[in-house]
Amino acid sequence: LVIQVGLNLGANAELGKMVKDIRFSSLLLPFFTIIGTLVFSAAASLLLTSWNIYDCMAVGSGFAYYSLSSLLIVQLKEASAGIEIASQLGAIALLANIIREMLALFGAPMYAFFGKFAPVSVAGINSMDVCLPVISRYSGKNIVPVAIIHGIILEISVPLLISLFCK
Repeated sequence: LVIQVGLNLGANAELGKMVKDIRFSSLLLPFFTIIGTLVFSAAASLLLTSWNIYDCMAVGSGFAYYSLSSLLIVQLKEASAGIEIASQLGAIALLANIIREMLALFGAPMYAFFGKFAPVSVAGINSMDVCLPVISRYSGKNIVPVAIIHGIILEISVPLLISLFCK
């Protein structure tokens, strides 16, 4: 999938123009995705009384990167909370991140109604790989470079934020 997207982008004669059209304001999208996700994760801790705010924010900090975030949470929480609690939190992170990816894939047409950057933000890290074709279709091909940068920045932030909230 990534190879196909790369070939499609590379064959696009307007790639240089697309990259030049990226504005600084669109590079703020990853920042707003992080802030929004953490705010709603903190709000979830008010409803989920068995988990504290830091646990909920660690789960939210996965940004749909289920293969790394759940394992990282288990490893970091095991020493302080025990293997059972750490495993439960890791399972919650896995499910939350898979659900986020599915919502991004199937809801992209609806999110695009709210703005061309909405599907990118909902996709989280997957905006640069799995969800990229859907984002390209419903938000436009000119959003692809922003989506890739968005995914890369979020991918870098995942281990940093999870380790911060799991301490």
